[in-house]
Amino acid sequence: MATVKAVMGNLTVAERQVLTAVNSGASSLSFVGSGFIVLCYLLFKELRKFSFKLVFYLALSDMCCSFFSIIGDPFKGFFCYAQGYTTHFFCLASFLWTTTIAFTLHRTVVRHKTDVEDLEPMFHLYVWGTSGVMTVIRSIANNHEHLSRLGTWCWAQTGHTGKVVHFITFYAPLWCAILFNGVTYFQVIRMLNNATRMAVGMSERSYQPDLRSDMKALNRWGYYPLILIGSWFFGTINRIHDVIEPGHKIFWLSVLDVGMAQLMGLFNSIAYGLNSSVRRAIYERLDLLPEWSQRWLPKNSRSRGQQQDSELVSLKIQDQQ
Repeated sequence: MATVKAVMGNLTVAERQVLTAVNSGASSLSFVGSGFIVLCYLLFKELRKFSFKLVFYLALSDMCCSFFSIIGDPFKGFFCYAQGYTTHFFCLASFLWTTTIAFTLHRTVVRHKTDVEDLEPMFHLYVWGTSGVMTVIRSIANNHEHLSRLGTWCWAQTGHTGKVVHFITFYAPLWCAILFNGVTYFQVIRMLNNATRMAVGMSERSYQPDLRSDMKALNRWGYYPLILIGSWFFGTINRIHDVIEPGHKIFWLSVLDVGMAQLMGLFNSIAYGLNSSVRRAIYERLDLLPEWSQRWLPKNSRSRGQQQDSELVSLKIQDQQ
């Protein structure tokens, strides 16, 4: 996560207040978006499949990360430390869960394996274990300070060693996850595109529009790695700039760093969570509302709920088991 010392630097009081407001606002949006996905998983039994369970863990990590980014109390040292450790831990867990989703897609679609559910304990050990180890390592090199004038952030870091450890324990795993997700989704999309082209060539003309629609939905998977890149590109540039010119901060870069990083939970909830199965479950519940209240709903809500997109949660994992 972006640190107090790393982001604030020599910025003015007004600029720091802007950054604090951006942090709180973006974290709140991510908390609401992630909380909505968590709530859907808990309320709708038909969503409790293995593929969406991974999305649930991702949303839960994002929700916790956003929550602790908002509630940190700089006037109480314990809560400051708690905020710093928990945001680092759950943010790491968030992008690690995206790698388990990519791995599940690859193992199911490319390698045609049906044992992905048996790997859930290993996923938990990998995600929570790695996040815990990296957080502990970073805490050893941190020099905790109390910086109450900076508002809601409580993760202070000083010295060259702390910056190096920050890169090792956060940005190195982050870009490894981005690389892994990119390669994995490329292989998945390439294989499914080839299969779809073969189906288009062999199918009747009347079915080709549906196949092209499925192909378009599959290509959306290619945007998933871009979420991590977009969320952390400016943060990475800001950290590199801080190493090259310590103490000299660029305000607009800091705003993009904080805002995009804290919006990661919202981006994940939209891309991974709001798929066809979630929308269909919501529309089915809306149909149970009184007739007078349904007049305020979009007229095409029923047709949207009946769409059978080829999205993440509609993977044929269950069909292969």
